[in-house]
Amino acid sequence: MVKREFIAQHFLTVPDPEPPEGDVHSHRFTVEVEFAADSLAEYGYLVNINEVESLLDDIEGRYRDALLNDLPEFEGLNPSVERFARIVCDRFREALSGDNPDEVTVRIWEDDLAWASYRTAI
Repeated sequence: MVKREFIAQHFLTVPDPEPPEGDVHSHRFTVEVEFAADSLAEYGYLVNINEVESLLDDIEGRYRDALLNDLPEFEGLNPSVERFARIVCDRFREALSGDNPDEVTVRIWEDDLAWASYRTAI
């Protein structure tokens, strides 16, 4: 598992969200990416950690200090932490298809108490 922290903003768009959720607000998001497989690759690794860190750099660069609502991947969608986890998870699935992991799970914490995760096969 690898993780990264950054601050980003959003506001929820579900019908009549109560403040502060309906207002623009910030979270210190912590993204955790976990991989699973039934076997290890040739040299005893599950994933190429350099490739994973590079993907995390890209993700951090895209979302750090951004208003999630303004990004195309959230267009017309409620930018919940659950949806955010799915978007990031799909990015890893696409980037690592054909590699050794069978599964990737992304957990995103929006504070010390609340998180959501999304898991998919690779």
